Amino acid sequence: MKTTDAANQTATHDIAVIGGGNAALCAAITAAEAGAKVLILETAPKPYRGGNSRHTRNFRCKHTGPLGPLIEEYSEEEYLSDLMKVTGGKTDENLARMAIRSSEECLPWMEQHGVRFQPSLSGTLSLARTNAFFMGGGKSLVNAYYRTAERLGVEVLYEAAVTHLELNDDRVEWVGYTYKGQSHRIAPKAVIVASGGFQADTDWLTRAWGEPAKNFLIRGTPYNRGVVLADLLDQGVESVGDPTQCHAVAIDGRAPKFDGGIVTRLDCVPFSIVVNKNAERFYDEGEDVWPKRYAIWGRLVAAQPDQVGYVIIDAKSLDLFMPSVFPPLKADSLEDLANLMGLPAEKLIATVTEFNASCGDTSGFHPTELDGVSTSGLTPPKTNWARPISKPPYYGYTLRTGVTFTYLGLKVNDNAQCSTSSGKIQNLWAAGETMAGSILGQGYLAGFGMTIGTVFGRIAGREAAAYAN
Repeated sequence: MKTTDAANQTATHDIAVIGGGNAALCAAITAAEAGAKVLILETAPKPYRGGNSRHTRNFRCKHTGPLGPLIEEYSEEEYLSDLMKVTGGKTDENLARMAIRSSEECLPWMEQHGVRFQPSLSGTLSLARTNAFFMGGGKSLVNAYYRTAERLGVEVLYEAAVTHLELNDDRVEWVGYTYKGQSHRIAPKAVIVASGGFQADTDWLTRAWGEPAKNFLIRGTPYNRGVVLADLLDQGVESVGDPTQCHAVAIDGRAPKFDGGIVTRLDCVPFSIVVNKNAERFYDEGEDVWPKRYAIWGRLVAAQPDQVGYVIIDAKSLDLFMPSVFPPLKADSLEDLANLMGLPAEKLIATVTEFNASCGDTSGFHPTELDGVSTSGLTPPKTNWARPISKPPYYGYTLRTGVTFTYLGLKVNDNAQCSTSSGKIQNLWAAGETMAGSILGQGYLAGFGMTIGTVFGRIAGREAAAYAN
């Protein structure tokens, strides 16, 4: 990749793309193919380029028949129904349908630009029809796009932290950024913002959520601090979304503060009971298949004392899910497991005993689909996959809230264009997590962030290039 030295920049770029992840790269590639001269300004150093996209695994895709690694079909209406279910209807249906409808043509486009796919892995078979998995994960996708961008002449400046976009009436006049301790300005014809949310700014999270946010872990890049987002909102660019809404999942409590990524996610909840520090259950662990429900558990855990939860499973469930990078705690008795986890042993034994007594016929147990194997007379119930926790050894994980990205963002129209109360900003577009709140009002659907980034990255690149040309 041609790396630009800011101090020696004399060439005029048609388009500045702020950010270096999936949405930014899709925008840059599309604009470059349309003949525009593109510069990517990436805050992260080169080894950490790619933002949260480095940690992704798959792309949720509509298709009318088998497509690439995807089996059977996944219709627009079913896709939209899945989205409506997880968001509680809090979505812009027009933009949502655009993203869903466009996803089918995106998959071959991704392949044409270097992305390789593979069949679903063991433990993710419930996604074989809906989600296409990247061979080598998100980092391979990011690297493939950077290679493609290089061939197209896209220039990249790493460790270039954009600090300000000077907005004058309906135009961005210039972009200011720091590089190697010095301040620089460029005046591109068009700007695409694809620099994510504000989740890595703990102070901002705390202002939105209150003190509990200080206990949150950040699953993705530490470079998404919302600097450009705040700068534009302060200048009256229209916003969308609630600052307390985000893609927040329950992750292994041993994960690092930042950048733990996909390997710290815990997928065992449907086959477990989850308790708080008082060894009390607080939600239905079997409400739906995990890809449609994993993103509510971050908020559920956030509402518990000390923002922590505890997963309890037994030996017969250990091989039913993708494990965390960390091994579970293991004990031959519930009492020993409680002591290992710092839980009140008598209370945990009572909770498990009550749960076990409420379980009925388990002959219909089916780990990859809703099986209706439920509890009876228990509050909260467990409506699927309810089997007694009775076969030693017993295993436990701690859960903490892991924030992936925030939903407060830039409001866009169906051309990915930003606006103020006075009207459209002529040369400003947004794509990816920084505008995902336009579609995601709450909740999350596995693989949908990559869909939003790919679809709107391509739209933003096309529109910005048309304007610049």
